[in-house]
Amino acid sequence: MDIIKVLQEELSIGRNQVEATVKLIDEGNTIPFIARYRKEVTGSLNDEVLRDLDERLRYLRNLEERKQQVISSIRDQEKLTKELEVRINEAPTLVAVEDLYRPYKQKRRTRATIAKEKGLEPFADYILLQMADSPLIKEAGRYVSEEKGVNSPEEAIDGAKDILAERLSDQADFRTYIRNATLSQGLLQSQAKDEKTESVYEMYYNYEETLKKTAGHRILAINRGEKEKLLTVKITAPIEQIIRYLEKQVIVRDNPYTTPVLQEVVEDSYGRLIAPAIEREVRSELTEKAEESAIKVFGKNLEQLLMQPPIVGRVVLGWDPAFRTGCKLAVVDETGKVLDTVVIYPTAPQNKVEEAKETVKKLIKKYHISLISVGNGTASRESEAVIVELLKEIPEQVQYIIVNEAGASVYSASKLATEEFPNFDVGQRSAASIARRLQDPLAELVKIDPKSIGVGQYQHDMNQKRLSEALQAVVEDCVNKVGVDLNTASASLLEYISGISKPIAKNIVLYREANGAFLSRSQLLKVSKLGPKAYEQCAGFMRIQGGKNPLDQTSVHPESYEAAKKLLKKLGYEPSELTRGGLSGLGKKIPDYKKLASELEIGEITLRDIAKELEKPARDPRDEMPKPILRTDVMDMKDLKPGMVLKGTVRNVIDFGAFVDIGVHQDGLVHISQISDKFIKHPLEAVSVGDIVEVKVISVDLPKKRIALTMKF
Repeated sequence: MDIIKVLQEELSIGRNQVEATVKLIDEGNTIPFIARYRKEVTGSLNDEVLRDLDERLRYLRNLEERKQQVISSIRDQEKLTKELEVRINEAPTLVAVEDLYRPYKQKRRTRATIAKEKGLEPFADYILLQMADSPLIKEAGRYVSEEKGVNSPEEAIDGAKDILAERLSDQADFRTYIRNATLSQGLLQSQAKDEKTESVYEMYYNYEETLKKTAGHRILAINRGEKEKLLTVKITAPIEQIIRYLEKQVIVRDNPYTTPVLQEVVEDSYGRLIAPAIEREVRSELTEKAEESAIKVFGKNLEQLLMQPPIVGRVVLGWDPAFRTGCKLAVVDETGKVLDTVVIYPTAPQNKVEEAKETVKKLIKKYHISLISVGNGTASRESEAVIVELLKEIPEQVQYIIVNEAGASVYSASKLATEEFPNFDVGQRSAASIARRLQDPLAELVKIDPKSIGVGQYQHDMNQKRLSEALQAVVEDCVNKVGVDLNTASASLLEYISGISKPIAKNIVLYREANGAFLSRSQLLKVSKLGPKAYEQCAGFMRIQGGKNPLDQTSVHPESYEAAKKLLKKLGYEPSELTRGGLSGLGKKIPDYKKLASELEIGEITLRDIAKELEKPARDPRDEMPKPILRTDVMDMKDLKPGMVLKGTVRNVIDFGAFVDIGVHQDGLVHISQISDKFIKHPLEAVSVGDIVEVKVISVDLPKKRIALTMKF
């Protein structure tokens, strides 16, 4: 297999691009580094394409390795033919390879192997030739042997049938046909396992849909219902069509003595051996595809969540609501430092509302708090009511926002949180995290396992290794797109930087604590275990404000510093003029990028990136994202009426719609059919997590706490 050609065709990119990228990956370069600093080499492939290429490259290399293992195994059995070797080498998938290997695999003891041990294989071959000119019972008599355990002609016939049934089930072409027929024409059916009790799986209690039309989220829902023992699930294949196909392949002439026997063989082989295996394979394939789709959606949602714009320059009060144990508060300054923590009891059973309000008023006045970040968990609604009442009683201009606190409890009980706040209890840590999520969502959310952030669907039912790898890649891409301040970034943030491992991230922080702030990027080479290769990969994503070299505050890579300095000199600037505000209009002073790039001995794409960066150093891509909605008043679900138009924030996007926070503590669902007037295959084509959207209320179900919304009005 020409792996380069396969990747070229699958990704619709040039062969040179594939070859160059594969070479870069094999040299140990990370995807963020390749995407940002090797555009010239790859032809500006973005991180998404590069991730796909990297993933498929690993799959195809594993496929090639498995092919060689299979070929070697069959060769050792002295059964490898030239034709079989070609077929294995040309197999496009692991499934196809395993189908071809199936007849040569060492099997456990089966009915067919027992029949072979009894010497019945020649009789099976005789039946398959379909040359019998008399009833088979006569020929079968020749194989009766007390010594071999064949006690009658009927036993001989049954044994031969078992051999033929297994042989039939091992045919790769037959299995491929049956698998494809099942996928294209089969039905997925589910039933309630016992009596039909009320549950979230009610719609699947008597459910049937063609496999090719079954959406991924329904596959995952049915799988979960089966796992919870509420559903029985089966796949119904086009059995008559499959039987006719098999008979046509096996029965090549009409023989009154062998045809009925071979018909029995076909039915037994399909019903006993092929169908159960194909059903498992098909369900596994459907689940895998559903999981891949769900992982992509999860990844996109996570990316949008991580890339939410930070709310900078404000002192924030983090509010972790609760009933019995009280609401934990943490005051966090503009830099994320915790200034104060306190516990108040405005909710049941204590209901010390006035006392709580006085405490909060004092905190607002003392620390000049201008924003309250409230977790959306237990007692959030009651806390919001207290906050709104309080805001009406004070002269200060304070706003609040309800924050999705998913994962805050996981973080607050983690080893990382204990190291960060050794003197705080879990509630205080959680309150601090809720505050910091507004100030810098990316820096705070990287401390939490992505699976716990709450923007996926059925994440606990998926292949956890694959999910973790995909989500880690998303976090890595986001962190590197934004970059980090080398002198303030935590170890948990640094470890996502290109080329930086967990131990190296900790070593950077230890070096910083021992030697003070980094004054130049080159100092990174003094960090324990951070060698030249890691430096090459990470340096461009590390920023230093107020360092020795003004270029260290930009995303210009050190390898391009000489070119950047020559560019500045040619355009009449000094490096010292490069402030955080940048050199506005620098790019317009370059009349011919191609010519200048040649003079500076760099690529044109690199020159354009350098010029763009010098115009606005360390630009934050999050600035282009919609800002969160800040509130000063409260609404309740019972206040909603059909027809009301509201602004809301998209909290989660799933296969069948989007959940939107409209400020009533219960996200409303915009079904995919209500998102756009245009046809869309997936909600992500129209909305993303963090988007601010206008919605209209369709219906409100108070008992079930369901809100139906539309964006079509």
